[in-house]
Amino acid sequence: MTVRKMGNKISLLKCGKVPITPQLYVRIPTVGEVLDDEQTYFSILSSLIATPSSHMVQLDKVGIDFTEIKDYDLFLMLFDMLKSEDLSLFFGDMNTSNFEMGINNQNGETVFYNETNNIMIDMFVYSQIVEILRKITLSEKKVIKPANEEAKRYLLEKEKKKLKRSMREGYKPYLESLVIALVNTTEFKYNYEEVMNLSLYKFNQSFKQIQSKISFDNTMVGVYTGNIDTSKISDKSCLSWLSIQS
Repeated sequence: MTVRKMGNKISLLKCGKVPITPQLYVRIPTVGEVLDDEQTYFSILSSLIATPSSHMVQLDKVGIDFTEIKDYDLFLMLFDMLKSEDLSLFFGDMNTSNFEMGINNQNGETVFYNETNNIMIDMFVYSQIVEILRKITLSEKKVIKPANEEAKRYLLEKEKKKLKRSMREGYKPYLESLVIALVNTTEFKYNYEEVMNLSLYKFNQSFKQIQSKISFDNTMVGVYTGNIDTSKISDKSCLSWLSIQS
């Protein structure tokens, strides 16, 4: 099977879903939809965009060295467990439970293939899905490369303690807290009811822009009062209030 690749040139401000291939798209949910079950959404998200570094403890439990496994191979493992879950906030009405792991006869690559809908997720499609999900959620790619075995053991122990503490404290609603903070911020122009209908991408970009604006205002106060010398600022981005997309 040959999958025609599609570019993602459309502005994410204008769409509710982003086409990856002719048969597959990534959905951009609204803030209200995510808040219906925020914990589940971000739990699934963390698996879909996982890196070995972000899942080093879980990999170690099953005897896999996080420095040896590739991002795509981890995705194959996690998606195989996720595919029967409700992934509608990520892939719309696509039936992900029909995907089966197999080999692409054209290049020998391990892929997921949905024979019913003639959809294949290979390494390229996976990378496009992850790129879009990270843009929607402002998620950074976590990559850690320990210098030696001692450093690796230290990182693993540190992450294990962090994970245990997180499990003990329970899930802390990030998006809900952010909504409350922004609604009560002068620069944010939406109320609680209006923000529920914003796409998650629009909401996160507004948050990013407000951060840039506040940072710019604070910097300019320092410049005008003579406490900041702009010639000594290495990162000139703080001298503009625009949050430029990368």
